[in-house]
Formats: sequence, structure tokens, C-alpha cells
Amino acid sequence: MSDIQTILFDLDGTLLPLDQDVFIQAYFELLAKTLSPRYPADRLMPAMRKGVEAMFYNDGKATNEAVFWKTFCAVYGEDVTKDLTAFDAFYQKEFQALKAVCGYQPKAAETVGRLKEAGFRVALATNPVFPSAATEARIRWAGLEPSDFAYVTTYENASFAKPHPAYYRRVAAVLNCPPEHCLMVGNDVVDDMEAERVGMKVFLLTDNLLNREGKDITHYPQGSYDALLSYLEML
Repeated sequence: MSDIQTILFDLDGTLLPLDQDVFIQAYFELLAKTLSPRYPADRLMPAMRKGVEAMFYNDGKATNEAVFWKTFCAVYGEDVTKDLTAFDAFYQKEFQALKAVCGYQPKAAETVGRLKEAGFRVALATNPVFPSAATEARIRWAGLEPSDFAYVTTYENASFAKPHPAYYRRVAAVLNCPPEHCLMVGNDVVDDMEAERVGMKVFLLTDNLLNREGKDITHYPQGSYDALLSYLEML
């Protein structure tokens, strides 16, 4: 019998098919258009990229949310805090249009449902560099609901980002599940397969494979959603 109790899913490129570069470019441009002229694209996009980079290098002493806004304010000044409601409104409204640049894989929601029915606990281990509103929107674009997951990482509740091993340790701790009883499913060789370093099992979803560093992936269990279900049956 499998010793896997909890299955962690990545979101972007895994449950929700998308081209990451296309999505991020469209996201930043839409945000700049919505908040112009206060935040024109030529200044906003570099500031956003700096904020995201700061979250990737977060040392765990503050939430990713705090690290992002500290970095962003270093570019625009502390007055930006007066506009936080405008940013929040963007994620509630205009951000929804970005669904058009994402794909849809019905097997994603189907697989999550089948795994839950089989008794697995399912969590969403998406890179926590988005607010909860943006994360919940993308979950719904994938044909799922936030309530389908025992835990969802966002920039409000995380203090590390992928591929930092501490990110995976923290997720396991919150779920009260030892890493060796977790399976991480994702399409990104660098970000998602890093979970193996903390003792988690991994499965590389190859439908939208992302291997920026050209790493050897032959040793990873891998394949489609059907292959994932078959893999779990064999454990």
C-alpha cells in the first residue's frame, strides 16, 4: 500500500496550462494599463520584476507579501501604500481577463477529484508570489475551487518561494504531514522537482514541461495525468 498521504499540485503549467512568459507579460501590461498614468508600464514592469525577485530570495523573516511591497515601495516611495485598494480591485476585476491567455485541461480537475475520492489529501503548492485573490482566480480557471484543497500557498501566508527547500518543509509542516508522505506534482523541473531534496516523492507532469536549465529528467516518474494515476496505483 502507498505511504503517500498528501498530494501537492503546482498550478501554473500544471493544473492550469499556460505559457509562463506570455502570461507574466500580459499580467504586467494589464496592470499598468489599469493603473495608468500613476503606474506606466516602463516603470511598473521593472518594479514588479524586482518585487517578484525579492520574494524568490526571501529568507523567511517576513511574508512574501511584506517583502514584495517593501521592494516595490523602494522604487515608487511609501505613497504607494495609498493605492493598495486599487491593486486589490485590479485582482478582483481586470485580472480576470487574463483567463484568455491560459489554456484549460479538463483532466486536471478530474484527477484532483479522483484522488480525493481515493482518500488522498490534496493541497495546492503553487509558487506563492501572487495575492490570494489572483491565486483563487487561477484555481477557478482550472475548473476547481479553492475549497478543493486542504491548503493553498499565497504570498500572504508564505515566507519562502520555490525552489527553496524551506518552502516545501513549511508546506509539509502546515499540513502536519511528514515530507516522505507527500508527493509533489508539477511541470517545472527546477521549481517542483526540488521537493525531492526534502524527502518528498515527485512526479513530473510533462504536458507543459518546463526545463529551463536542460536538466536530465530521466530518473523522475513522469508523464500525463493518466500516467500520474497509474503511478499512484503502483506505489
